[in-house]
Amino acid sequence: MSRGAQGKSRTVYSTDKGRLCPDCGVVKADCRCRLLKAAAPAGDGVVRIKRETKGRGGKAVTLVTGLPDDAATLKKRAKVLKQRCGVGGAIKDGVIEIQGDQREIIKSMLEAEGLTVKLAGG
Repeated sequence: MSRGAQGKSRTVYSTDKGRLCPDCGVVKADCRCRLLKAAAPAGDGVVRIKRETKGRGGKAVTLVTGLPDDAATLKKRAKVLKQRCGVGGAIKDGVIEIQGDQREIIKSMLEAEGLTVKLAGG
């Protein structure tokens, strides 16, 4: 059965308004769904820091997961971590990626803020 036959179809484009959000039906530029999806998922309260090289041409990257921050706070925290480590990085899917093996520096910074931190992986 097609979605239209089930009565669950939604308008995604209007000639008057332009692109619409498929979830809430509001104009895409005014949609708040994106911000709600970007909110950090509830975790167990432990920040995990791990080193990963998979899919990166053998270069190490430090991944920080489990931070109890929203998207804006996560961006600010990533900026501070990158500056302190003196390297670049990015935020992807709520995970902070810092270039190089920076686990000890990041661990000490986050513990100083009162967060519970674990070094994950090998």
